[in-house]
Amino acid sequence: MAWNTPGSDNSGDNRPSRQRKTPGRGLDALIEPLRGLFGNGGGGILRWVALLIGLWLVFNCFVLVTEQERGVVLRFGTFSRVLQPGPHFKAPWPIESVKKVNATQSKAYSETVPVLTRDGNMVNVDVNVQYRIESPRLYLFGSRTPEEVLKQAAQSAVREQIGRSDLDTVLGARSVLTTQVRQRLQGSLKDYETGLTVTELNLPNARPPDEVKDAFDEAQRANADKTTAINEAQAYAKKIVPEARGEAQRVRTTAEGYKTSIVARAQGESTHFSLLVEQYKNAPDVTRKRLWLDTVRDVLSQNRKIIGGDSRQLLNVSIGGDRGGVPVTPGPVSVPLTQTEMLSPVTATDSSSSTVPYVGRPPRPKSRDEVMR
Repeated sequence: MAWNTPGSDNSGDNRPSRQRKTPGRGLDALIEPLRGLFGNGGGGILRWVALLIGLWLVFNCFVLVTEQERGVVLRFGTFSRVLQPGPHFKAPWPIESVKKVNATQSKAYSETVPVLTRDGNMVNVDVNVQYRIESPRLYLFGSRTPEEVLKQAAQSAVREQIGRSDLDTVLGARSVLTTQVRQRLQGSLKDYETGLTVTELNLPNARPPDEVKDAFDEAQRANADKTTAINEAQAYAKKIVPEARGEAQRVRTTAEGYKTSIVARAQGESTHFSLLVEQYKNAPDVTRKRLWLDTVRDVLSQNRKIIGGDSRQLLNVSIGGDRGGVPVTPGPVSVPLTQTEMLSPVTATDSSSSTVPYVGRPPRPKSRDEVMR
C-alpha cells in the first residue's frame, strides 16, 4: 500500500515518518519552543516584533570603546559626556548617540613657509608639527576645521617669532626659536578651542629663496671674511698689548731705579757737605787746603797731557788714583816740542818721528735721558 494513500493506516510502520522528520530535526528543535511561546496567530507576530525591538535596543544601548578611542555621547544632539575605553551603556537612539574619536593617534603637518626676518632678509623655513587630539569634545564642537586652524596658526607663529629675529639667529640658532614657536602655536590652538595639542615641533631647515641664493652666498662670504678679520685683530691685540704693557713696566722700573739712585746720591752729597761744613768750622785752613788738593787731583787725573810752565814741555803724566773705578797708571814723559807743535791740540812728534795721540778729557757722565735710552 502506498504511504500517502488516504485512509491508509500507517500506525504499524512509522519508518517513513521518521525519514521525513530527520533532515529538519535540529531547526525544528530550536524553533519549537518559540512556536509554543508566540503561537501561530496575529499575537505571535507582535511577539516576534517585540523580540526584535528588544534585541535592537540591547545592541543599540551597548557601546564598546577601544583603548585608542574616546566616545562622545550626544543627547538629542547636545554634548552629554565622554566615554573612556571599555564597555558602556547609553540611552537608545534617537535619545543618545555616540561619536568615536581616535585620541591617541599622532598626526603630522609639514610645510615650507617664506618668512621675512627683522633685518629684511627673506628665508624659507621648513616647519614640522606633530599633534594629537587632547579634548574630543572641543575637537568635534570647538571649531569647524581644527586641522585647518592648526595650519594657519602654525604659519602665523613661525612668521611672528622669526620676524623678531635677525638672519644669523634664524640660520644658526633655531633651538630657542623652536621653543618659542611651539609655545605660541599651543596658545593659539587653546584660544581657538581646537582640542588639539602639539606633541613636537621642529624647524629643521632655513634657507634663502632660490632667486637670491647667489647674493645670499656672497653676503655670507663677506660676513665670514669680516669675522676672520675681527678674530685676527683680536689675536694681534692680545699679543701686542701685553708686550706694550711689559715695555711700559720696564721703562717705569728703570725710571724708578734712576730716581732712587739720584735721590740716594743727592742725599749722600748733602750728608757729605754737612760733615765738611763741620770740619771747616773746626779747622778752616786744613779743610781749605785739603779741598784744593782733592780738586787738583781730580783735575789732573782726568787730563793726562799737561803743558809745562815754560810752554816748552808737553808731559804725559798720570797721577795715582782712579776715576769711575778704573785705576790710572803712570805714563811716560813726552819729548820737547816746538812752539808750533805745542799749539796743535791733536798730535806731537818726537825725535824719532813717532806720533803721540791726543787723549783729551774723558767723556762726561751720561744724563738721565741717555741712561734711560
